[in-house]
Amino acid sequence: MNEKDTLRNLQPIVFRQLQNSFEHGRLAHAYLFEGDSGTGKEMMALWFIKHLFCLDLKDNQPCEKCNNCLRISQKEHPDVIEVLPEGQLIKVDQIRELQKELAKSGFESNKKVVLIHQAEKMNVNSANSLLKFLEEPPKDFMIILMTSALGKILPTIQSRSQIIHFQGLAKKHLIQQLQTQENFSVESASLLVDLTNSYQKAVELSNDEWFNEAKETVMQWFRYLEKDDPQGFVYVQKKLVKIFKEKNQQRLAFEMLGYFSKSQRNQVLNDDRAMTEKYNRLLAESLKAIQKLEANVAFQSIAEQITLHVIFK
Repeated sequence: MNEKDTLRNLQPIVFRQLQNSFEHGRLAHAYLFEGDSGTGKEMMALWFIKHLFCLDLKDNQPCEKCNNCLRISQKEHPDVIEVLPEGQLIKVDQIRELQKELAKSGFESNKKVVLIHQAEKMNVNSANSLLKFLEEPPKDFMIILMTSALGKILPTIQSRSQIIHFQGLAKKHLIQQLQTQENFSVESASLLVDLTNSYQKAVELSNDEWFNEAKETVMQWFRYLEKDDPQGFVYVQKKLVKIFKEKNQQRLAFEMLGYFSKSQRNQVLNDDRAMTEKYNRLLAESLKAIQKLEANVAFQSIAEQITLHVIFK
């Protein structure tokens, strides 16, 4: 699949929006790409920039083969300038240096494009310096700011930019990204995507020691329930309540139980009617458990009820 088709699948609305703005000559001088990490902001930005420099546009699409397209992909084009945080911040000196650079003529054309990564990391001084620049942008200039935290961008910068919203990825695309970019197994990626539709949150969860212990704890409880093992009742008291102390953690426990139940059910769906019914019952119990938790029923009480309903049915 080429880059165009990948982007069209990942972010169809953004793809059409940017393509239409190019075709109708309605280009802004400042764009603000906002959305979760892993949703394709940088890839989309580079694809969009190629529209401005491509030497052989085909149907108003960059050819991806000319010298300019290839250099933009490799981040080697002299008129495409990238700004990244130095440590934890984008500092005012970086923005001032950028302004000096943009005051010069383009190396190979009249156009210059700036790509600012993690724009939320601009401090107050650098943000204000950029704001002054956006108020009187140079001719044939475009800036694309990318952020996963729109609320941290100055409202005055937002108001001077065209904001492009990147939606969370469809589950299948998110699973694929976690597998290819983070080297997750399909099982781990599928569980994480079931729990969150955020690439960034999925990675954070996978790196959380508590989460990994919690996952194993719920998996063991699930095995007891699956086998109608009375040890499951003791396990709730001795292990489950010690791991899941906060309400958001407790909700996660029932969500994981639901995921394991659904996953196992799908494996036996057409082969084992009795187990299919059992997993469906477990799934229903996990969904009811979340409702009870929201109604402030005690976590231990809910978990014990699930165990009794499943094992001693």
